Amino acid sequence: MKRGFALYVVFLLLFTVALSWYLTKPKVLYVGLFAGSNWDVPEGDSYAMLEAAIERFEKEHPGVKVKYVSGIRKDDYSEWLAEQFLKGTEPDVFVVPGADFDLYAASGALYPLARSASVDASFDASVYYKSALDYGKWQGQSYALPVGAVPTLMFVNKSLLAREGIAIPANNWTWHDFMQICRAVTRDTDGDGRIDQFGVYDYTWRIAALTNGIKFFSADGRTANLADKKMEEVLRFMQEIHEVNQGQEVQAKDFDMGKVAFRPFTFAEYRTYKPYPWRIKKYSSFEWDCIKLPAGPSGRNSSLIQPMLMGISARSHEQRLAWELLKTICYDPAVQELMLTKTQGLPARRDVVESPQAQALFNEATPGSEEMNLKTVSEVMDDSITPSKFARCLEALHLADNKLQHIIREKDSLSSALSQVQKEINAYLQQ
Repeated sequence: MKRGFALYVVFLLLFTVALSWYLTKPKVLYVGLFAGSNWDVPEGDSYAMLEAAIERFEKEHPGVKVKYVSGIRKDDYSEWLAEQFLKGTEPDVFVVPGADFDLYAASGALYPLARSASVDASFDASVYYKSALDYGKWQGQSYALPVGAVPTLMFVNKSLLAREGIAIPANNWTWHDFMQICRAVTRDTDGDGRIDQFGVYDYTWRIAALTNGIKFFSADGRTANLADKKMEEVLRFMQEIHEVNQGQEVQAKDFDMGKVAFRPFTFAEYRTYKPYPWRIKKYSSFEWDCIKLPAGPSGRNSSLIQPMLMGISARSHEQRLAWELLKTICYDPAVQELMLTKTQGLPARRDVVESPQAQALFNEATPGSEEMNLKTVSEVMDDSITPSKFARCLEALHLADNKLQHIIREKDSLSSALSQVQKEINAYLQQ
């Protein structure tokens, strides 16, 4: 009995020591993030915002450490993350690539955020731009939060329009206004018989369709929506642009040299190339700014936005802490403000973008941008559409690009040609 009692006491002591060690040892959370900008523009310190969020989180959670692996290129990140999941070593909190989001959500790899959000009185999802928040949902359930997002705007070469005696369009302009200006500025300026000044560069049928109220695919990604009257309007408009250029392909160098009036630009590109030194390297020979995209006859001055998402691994052993860390990065107003000073993106929270200090922070971080009103950008974000993100989306869009470009150039019969394109893409999506 004495020996048994002694063994029991020893076991109890060992258990107490082990429990004490477990409860007092530092907890570690891992974050998955790539180097560089989510929006493919030059960025000084791609970890600055994350490190500020980590410092804030660790101060509020003594005994918890947050680590991340640096140096993973964006082009390699998707493969790296997939490998970590296969090994069972994925980060607790990580950036979820839009192209992979549905796959991770459908496979159960992502933690359903409603489990934490629904019992967290400090969290209010309504502060986010709806389209950015919805981008992190799968089958109506939230599996990721937006860190930030950038809309697409229309670059305006103010110097070129001034030379031509044309006023900068208002933000409620239409395709008709756009086409009138393109016709007016497209011409041969040096008398060699070849057009060398153009209306627009890099304006695609996808952008035109977006501003004409077209959603390319069904929600489940099984069918395309390319064979209606709205799409016929899009292709007629693209054919007009092609005719104005007399079939000549506008080049990037034409735009860089200040010989093009308009070009769609992301907000991240605006922030990168507006201030010194990138402005000097790219567009120092002319004055420029950005406005909303022109609205089609069946659409609005809508924009495509590109959100950056972060989620939690469903296998994380620290899901409560992981939720708190995710909130710090994606929800904390002070950290969200850092999107304006540490990155080229825009906060995903509307109240942060529209706060009194946001415009001042933006102007300070983006010299030369005084004419860009964040209230206007916020309106663009409110009236925006996110890209489709089902598994075969990009391949289907590339297939549509090839087919529709042929129709635009060859002036095929629109109704029958679009029906054929839709049939081919549907066959591809349903394979």
